[in-house]
Amino acid sequence: MIAAAVFLAALAVVTVLPVKADDKPVIVAFGDSLTAGFGLEDDDSFPVRLAAALRREGVPATVINSGVSGDTTAGGRARLEWSLPEAVDLVIVELGANDGLRGIDPVNTAANLDWILKRLRARRIPVLLTGMLAPPNLGREYAQAFDPLFARLAARHDVAFYPFFLEGVAAEPALNQSDGLHPNAAGVARIVTRITPYVIRALGPR
Repeated sequence: MIAAAVFLAALAVVTVLPVKADDKPVIVAFGDSLTAGFGLEDDDSFPVRLAAALRREGVPATVINSGVSGDTTAGGRARLEWSLPEAVDLVIVELGANDGLRGIDPVNTAANLDWILKRLRARRIPVLLTGMLAPPNLGREYAQAFDPLFARLAARHDVAFYPFFLEGVAAEPALNQSDGLHPNAAGVARIVTRITPYVIRALGPR
């Protein structure tokens, strides 16, 4: 009787152990306010909209919002290790916009992103790196140093690359909030439409 009771108790414990839900791919959107959904309802944020788009494409992924408004590449570097769950199938690295807005030396931006990509490679986590463009007011010299660094890093680390996160949205008043910097719901929808094929390819065969 005692042995039977022990067996039943053990079985009960096994049945409630948490498991990765349906083996869905887990994607971490690791970025700044563009990822976090600054000024938007939660349902209009990039991670939520991306998850919905992926489901429509037959990829029922879990997309974790790891965006921090105001974050620079240095901020992302500082929090990377504790921002990722143990099981991750893809990290979308969306950082650099605030570096550009603050005029941070592109050498420092590149060094921070290089460190992040090295850490992710060490954990064997696939990456989709998104590019950013420097604000026009910082001048041609700054842009020539800043804009190409994302593509160079993607090539150096052999990771998937989306050239400009705000492609088709930047400088479009109808797609941005009143600050002219953050996409509104329609702008996020356009970003998601454009980037979803890149995310699917970066995930690879399932």
